[in-house]
Amino acid sequence: MRSISSREHPFYKKMLKLQASSTYRQTEKLALLDGVHLVESYLACGGMPLSLIISESGSQIQEIRHIINQTKAVSALDRWALSDALFKHISSVKTPVGILALMQVPAPPGIGRIQDCSFGVMLETIQDPGNLGSILRSAAAASVSDVFLSAGCTDCWSPKTLRAGMGAHFHLRLHEDIDLIKLTGEYEGEVVAATMRDAVSVYTANLREPIIFAFGNEGNGLSEELLKQINRRIKVVMPGKIESLNVAAAAAVCLFEHVRQRQL
Repeated sequence: MRSISSREHPFYKKMLKLQASSTYRQTEKLALLDGVHLVESYLACGGMPLSLIISESGSQIQEIRHIINQTKAVSALDRWALSDALFKHISSVKTPVGILALMQVPAPPGIGRIQDCSFGVMLETIQDPGNLGSILRSAAAASVSDVFLSAGCTDCWSPKTLRAGMGAHFHLRLHEDIDLIKLTGEYEGEVVAATMRDAVSVYTANLREPIIFAFGNEGNGLSEELLKQINRRIKVVMPGKIESLNVAAAAAVCLFEHVRQRQL
């Protein structure tokens, strides 16, 4: 394991830039996995990091030592040791556990086989990384196959989105910068919009068929342009006195109502 003792080290400066810049991450097609759970999830799905970065205190943690031993035979894997002081500047969490993995972002899967998607999600200009990660987590838990993100969505592979996703990224086909209006016109299954306007209850709608759910921006919901292309609209009926649900919560309700209906 090689040591980094200076903030001027080229690899360290690269990690700082990856944490801070969405543009740089997208250009380099790289992402950083922060913490034991994310790294273990990636390895469990057959992934292999390009590099492991371990803090001084992290090297004493049993789970991290297990990851180091698990990947010991991989000669192409770079391993870097950092002081705790240096490590905390490249971690996105306040109290880092002491392990980061540098991974190659998978190539876009393409949407040529869109008709193979029997359970999918469309996301239009979701802005908050926590919301996006939570939606991806619910989608993976519900066994969604594909998630289609419009231009203007927050970075799918940012540290905050990855952390909120809890490993969901490794179980989904993620399509970024997608023209959702065009996709809606091409899909032969049902596209259903989650909106409070002119919508029926998600609990009474028939959601058993091949389906893609569409969820919109936190503040504005789905755009009028996209809504015009979607014939079916659903809403989460709330008996309480709250006006609306967080988009991630609404998505979870809708996705698992589909799961429930398919099991009947």
